[in-house]
Amino acid sequence: MVALVIAEHDNATLKGSTHHTVTAAVQCGGDVHVLIAGSNASAAAAAAAQIAGVAKVIVADAPYFADGLAENVAEQVLAIAGDYSHILAPATAYGKNILPRVAARLDVAQISEITKVDSPDTFERPIYAGNAIATVQSGDKVKVITVRTTGFDAAAATGGAASTDTITAVADSGKSAFVGRELAKSDRPELTAAKIIVSGGRGLGSAENFQILEPLADKLGAAMGASRAAVDAGFVPNDWQVGQTGKIVAPSLYIAVGISGAIQHLAGMKDSKTIVAINKDPEAPIFAVADYGIVGDLFELVPQLVKELG
Repeated sequence: MVALVIAEHDNATLKGSTHHTVTAAVQCGGDVHVLIAGSNASAAAAAAAQIAGVAKVIVADAPYFADGLAENVAEQVLAIAGDYSHILAPATAYGKNILPRVAARLDVAQISEITKVDSPDTFERPIYAGNAIATVQSGDKVKVITVRTTGFDAAAATGGAASTDTITAVADSGKSAFVGRELAKSDRPELTAAKIIVSGGRGLGSAENFQILEPLADKLGAAMGASRAAVDAGFVPNDWQVGQTGKIVAPSLYIAVGISGAIQHLAGMKDSKTIVAINKDPEAPIFAVADYGIVGDLFELVPQLVKELG
């Protein structure tokens, strides 16, 4: 058995999601190869070769891979798919855009968002907004899998000594073209990679009131997140959303302020190592998953917490 990991990268550096996916691939058994499909991506390839557990890095370099267009990357994966028993990618927007195309063309069922590898053909994945865990066994010759990165520790970024094999890139599919990308700029850590997250909900009442969380996030060096209710109300941008339809996170510390704890939100953060909840409703569902809970007025409690930290 040999597993192929489709690396998520920006040509210069690897995304953290790739390291978590490598861990899942190692647990599938056999060697692990990493595909770097990019443009002038030698730096990303060198980083992949250093990951512990990786036996080989396969590099496909072409200008039309520069922006990670799913149509082209999927074609490259399909060109080498016959050599692999497992094909894995992180369950990010990147991986979710590529692997369904691969699975369809291979005529196999995709196994989505696994959180555990029981055996090379059996995996666990959350269903019903994380309220149940399904055990899925696949009889397909090739297992096509997206990996929920919060379910696996990151493979060590150093210690590996993988060989590098440069292959001929497939032709440009011509089915899509990169137009542009709008990136949210922030001095804070990226939400899915942050070790500490301060998250606000509808209880804050307005976009202006979200500013009360900024001193707390500053003190802790934290990323800022939000519930879907706060996003839908227009308090904060969409890329702050944590939950089933937002970003799945598992930081060391998650502070939920004014968040009631709808099932959809809990599905996105309940794997956090330590959860602190501040809410005026003692019956709020968030307290069922919180390690520490404070019942009271957030507009009084958050400034007091900042003062104590100062």
